Order: sequence, then structure tokens, then C-alpha cells
Amino acid sequence: MGIFIKNDEQIAIMRHAGRICRDTHELVGRHIKPGVTTSELNEIAVEYIHSQGATPSFLGYRGFPAAICTSVNEHVIHGVPGLRKLKNGDIVSIDIGVCYKRFHGDAARTHAVGTVSEKHKNLIEITKQSFFEAMKYARQGHHLHEMSAAIEEFIVNNGFYIVKDWCGHGIGRQVHEEPSIPHTAQKNRGPRLSPGMTLAIEPMVNVGTQELNIHQDTWTVVTKDGKFSAHYEDTVLITSGDPEILTL
Repeated sequence: MGIFIKNDEQIAIMRHAGRICRDTHELVGRHIKPGVTTSELNEIAVEYIHSQGATPSFLGYRGFPAAICTSVNEHVIHGVPGLRKLKNGDIVSIDIGVCYKRFHGDAARTHAVGTVSEKHKNLIEITKQSFFEAMKYARQGHHLHEMSAAIEEFIVNNGFYIVKDWCGHGIGRQVHEEPSIPHTAQKNRGPRLSPGMTLAIEPMVNVGTQELNIHQDTWTVVTKDGKFSAHYEDTVLITSGDPEILTL
């Protein structure tokens, strides 16, 4: 299957899914503090998403047992919400997918819990900014590889390590569609960007090694050296002009 180009009606639905995703993030973010459990954050997200006439994209996806991903400290992605209480100095990456009228929005944010170290504050900020470096190339006529290279260059120049083993993705009727979007420089140019493409771009950045393990829960991806990781993601619409970020 090729890349699914959305029409105006489909884009309007994705805008709405994106807004619900964004608002869910804002609500969950207001509850992140020492002492809260990751399962409590999951419950807050579920209740709000359902109140908006939408459903969580991740719940049951390939068997995933929760509505959102909550990845704490050395957890990179796919953290499963549970009884773990957040504590001062933690960082937690929240990944939320929303399905509205059969179309999806997907976004991730990393939050500081209480007071965190300067290194980890910087990790969160550099991860977020690398996404916006990619946005400089998220335009009609550019190639996918230009966004990928911009992310890696920015991360490396700031002394961190980009995760190579997991990619961003197209998004629309499916939460994961073509194309795959690496966050590192590529030898091939990849597809040319054109209006109507919707892409979930999601750099994952580590303090230390790029090497990863899978947690015993079979879902959570963790850094091999136990050092912290951050994640930032938005759903982006390619237009004939500036990119439109549907989840911001």
C-alpha cells in the first residue's frame, strides 16, 4: 500500500481527533506530580477521551493493555500504566492516541515530575526542539530524509543520542500507516512530501547509549544503561504552505 493522501473532509476529522488528543495531554499534564500513579493518569485520559465521543487508539492495539503509554525515566516508549507512583526528580513520557470517526491523532510529551536535574530538563527541551527542527523541512517538495537528518543533527550537536530502533509513521485511518519515518540521516531520499500527507513525527532521545532492551512486561522499551530518555511527538499535516500541527 502507498501513502494515504487525505481529502478535505478527512483532514477536518483528523483536526478534531488532534484537538481531543491535545486537550487530553493538557488535562493529564495538570495531574502529573509526586505521588500520582501512572494508572491514575491512564484513567484520567480514558474518561476524557470517551467524554469527547472518541476512543483511545492504543487500548487493545496489538494487545496493548492500556489507553496511554506512561514511560518513566529509563523507559523510552510503550510504558504500561500501573501502580508505580511518580516521585520528585522523575521524568515521564506520556503517549496518547485518539480515534474519532475512524481517524486518529497521536502525540507524546515528556514531563518533569517536581524538581528535576538541569541535565534532564535539557533532555526534555532538546527532544521537543528536535521535532521543530524537522518542521523546517515539512513542506511540499521536500523529501522525508531531510526531516530525519535535521532531527539527528540537532540531537547529536546538543550531546544526546537519538533512538534509531524505533520510527515515526504515517497516520490516518490506521494509527500506523506508511511511510515509516526514521529520526536519523538516511542514504535514500525517501518519499517527496505532498499536501494531504499526515505524519506522526516522534523523536526519542537518550542521555546515554542508543542500545535498548525490552522490559519483562514485554511492552516497555528501556535504555540498556538505565539512563533517562525523553519523547516528543505531534501529528503533522503537509499542506501547500506551512505544515499544520494537528495536535498542538
